[in-house]
Amino acid sequence: MKPTILIADDDPNIRMVTQLYLEKEGYHTKIACHGKEALNILEEEKIDCAVIDLMMPNIDGWQLCEKIKSYYEIPVLILTARAESDDIIKGFQIGTDDYVTKPFHPGELVMRVKSLLKRYRVIAVGNLTFNHITIDSSSYKVQIKNEVIMLPVKQFEVLYLLASYPGKIFTRDQLIERIWGLDYEGDERTVDSHIKKLRKQLNEYEDLLQIVTVRGLGYKVEIPS
Repeated sequence: MKPTILIADDDPNIRMVTQLYLEKEGYHTKIACHGKEALNILEEEKIDCAVIDLMMPNIDGWQLCEKIKSYYEIPVLILTARAESDDIIKGFQIGTDDYVTKPFHPGELVMRVKSLLKRYRVIAVGNLTFNHITIDSSSYKVQIKNEVIMLPVKQFEVLYLLASYPGKIFTRDQLIERIWGLDYEGDERTVDSHIKKLRKQLNEYEDLLQIVTVRGLGYKVEIPS
C-alpha cells in the first residue's frame, strides 16, 4: 500500500502542484488549507509523511510541526519562503526532518519525500532483538539483559540503522543522509561524535554488540555469535 502524504499549505497553487506530482509518483494525498485542518486530518487518517508550510493561519507551521512530533512518529518536511539560517536551525530544533525553500521544483520535493519515507521505514520496522539485547523503536530504549539504556534520538537512530543491517558498512555520508537529512550542512564529524558516545554507553557489552570502524569507509555493527 502506497504511503499517504499530508500537504498543508494556504496557497492553493502550491497545494495543487504538490498534490499532482506526489500522486503522479503513486502516493495518496490529503490536503489541508491551514494547521487546524491538518490536525483534524491527522486525527482521522493514517498519515505517513507531512509536507507543511510555515506561514499558515490558525496554527502556523512551527506549531503544527511541534504537535506532529509530540503525537505522531512521522517525518515532517517544511516549506518555507525564508531561507534564513535561524529559521532552519529552529526547524531542526523542534523536530523538522527536512525543508524546501520556495520557489522549488516539485520533482525535488518528491525526491525529498521519498528519502524521508525511506529513513523512517527503517525506524518503523519494529523492535530488534538479539544476544539479550532489545532495541525498542517505539520508546527509543535499549535493553541489555536487565539494564535499560535511554539514548538521545540521533544516537538511537544511528544505532538502530546500523543494527538493522549487521555487517553492512555505512559511510558517513550515508548515515548523514539517512539520519540527519539531505540538507544537513554540519560537519561529517558529527557522525564520529555520535559513534563515540554510543560506544561509551555500550562499552561493557562489546561481547554482545560491537560498533566497528572500517578504515576509510565508515561504520558497521557486528553481533558476535
